[in-house]
Amino acid sequence: MALGNKLSSRFAYTTQQELTRHRRAITQAPNHPLPTYKLVVVGDGGVGKSAITIQFFQKMFVADYDPTIEDSYIQHTCVDDEFCVLDVLDTAGQEEFSAMREQYMRKGDGFMIVYSVTDPNSFKNVPNFFTQILRVKDRDEYPILLVANKVDLVHLRKISESEGRAMANRLNLPYMETSAKDPPQNIDGAFHEVVRIIRNHPKELSEDRRRRRPKCLIM
Repeated sequence: MALGNKLSSRFAYTTQQELTRHRRAITQAPNHPLPTYKLVVVGDGGVGKSAITIQFFQKMFVADYDPTIEDSYIQHTCVDDEFCVLDVLDTAGQEEFSAMREQYMRKGDGFMIVYSVTDPNSFKNVPNFFTQILRVKDRDEYPILLVANKVDLVHLRKISESEGRAMANRLNLPYMETSAKDPPQNIDGAFHEVVRIIRNHPKELSEDRRRRRPKCLIM
C-alpha cells in the first residue's frame, strides 16, 4: 500500500468529540454480526478516489501519494441510526488494471463512480465505468452513486454541476458533489448515501442481511 499500513490507522479522528462519539457507538454496538456492505470506488486515475476514501476513514487529507493499485478499508459505522460494517475497495483508475478492476467489481454490493470536475476526460469516461459495472453484474441496474469530486477547485472547474446532474439523469443515478480537501465536503454523506442505495435494493441483499437491523445508540 502506498501509505503503509492504512488499516491500522483507520480510526484517526480530528476532534476529541468525534473520538468520544465513536467510542460510544462501538461500546453500544450489538454483539451479534452486523450487515456488511462491500463498496467499490471506481473512476479514472487522479480524480481523487484515494483522497475521498482516506478522508472518510482517517479524517485527513493526503495530497500526494503513489497511484493506487488496490487498497482495502474496513470499519463499522452508523448510517441513519443503524449499525453496519463498511468494506471499501479503492481501485486503480489506469486502463491497464481494467481486468483486475472487474474482479473487484464482482464482489461489490454498491459502487461510487468518481470523476474530477477539473478533468473533462474523467467525466467523459463515466459511462464506461457504468457500463462495465452493469456488464460484470449482469444486471440492468445496480446500487451506484455518481460523485463529482474536487469542487473546491472553483477556478479550475471545467464540468459544471448542471452537466454532472445531466449525466446522472441520463444514467439514472443519484448525484453528489464532494471535496476531500479540509474542510471536507459531503465525504461522509457520499459513503452513507451508497449504503442507503444498497438498503433500498432489497433484492441485492443476502438472507443474513435481511435480519433485523440493530439500532445505534449514540449519546
